[in-house]
Amino acid sequence: MTGPSTVVKGTGPALLLVHGAGGSVQANYGPVLRTLIQHFTVIGRDLPGSGSTPVAAGPLVLEELADDLVDVAVRAGHESFHVSGYSMGCAIAATAAVRHPERVRGLVLSSPFTKIDAATRARLDHWRSLLDGPRSVLARYILSVMCSEKYLAGLTPAQAEGFAELIGTTVPAGSASHVDLILRTDLSGLLPLVTQPTLVIGASGDRLLSPALAKEVSDLVPGAKYTDLACGHAIALEAATPWARLITDYLTSV
Repeated sequence: MTGPSTVVKGTGPALLLVHGAGGSVQANYGPVLRTLIQHFTVIGRDLPGSGSTPVAAGPLVLEELADDLVDVAVRAGHESFHVSGYSMGCAIAATAAVRHPERVRGLVLSSPFTKIDAATRARLDHWRSLLDGPRSVLARYILSVMCSEKYLAGLTPAQAEGFAELIGTTVPAGSASHVDLILRTDLSGLLPLVTQPTLVIGASGDRLLSPALAKEVSDLVPGAKYTDLACGHAIALEAATPWARLITDYLTSV
C-alpha cells in the first residue's frame, strides 16, 4: 500500500524507515536516502500528523503504529525486511520486531531510549509548551536541542536564522501527539524480548535526549552491538555519511 506519505525506492533487501517525533521520513532520513536506496528497497511512511498523513483521532499507540508500518511493508510486496528507527521511531521499530518476529530481519536503532530521564522530560515538556506559541520561538528552541554545541558554534547568524525559519515552516501538525507518546513510552519490558540482530547508534553530542539513554537500550537488547557518532540529535544533518555507512554495513552483514 502506497500513498502520498509513503516512499518506496531502490532495489535489494527491503528496509523500513521509521522517523522521529516532529519529523518525517524526508526530514529525518533525506540526506541518507540516496545511499540507502543503492543497497535496499527503502520503504517509509510518515507517521500520523506528519507529511500528508492525517493527525490521529486520539493518543498514539505504539502497538498500532508498529502494526500499521509492518502492514505498509507487506502490502508493498515484502514478506520480511530490516527496520531502521530514529529517535521516537526506535520505540516503534523495536515494538514491530517483538510483535512481528517473522517479518523483521534486523534492526538499527539510532538515538533511541528505553524511557526518558528527568532532564530529557524537562526539555520535551518545554518543547510541547512552545507548540501553541509563535513558531519562531519554537523553531529556535528545536534548533538549540537538535544540534550539537559544536555544530551550532560553527553556524553563522544568517545560517542559524535560515535553519530556524525552515524548522518553523515545517512543524508537523501531529507534533504534540508525538511528544506525548515519548513521555508515555517505557520499553523496559519489551527490549529484552528483541531477538533480531540489532545495532544501536548513539549521538555523543545529543542535547535533546540524554546520550546515556542509547547505551541503556543496547544493554537491554540481547546481543546488541553499540556504537556512537560525534554529533547531535539531528544525525542526518551532522553525520549523514557515517550514519548511512553504519546502517548499510550492518544490515548487509546480518
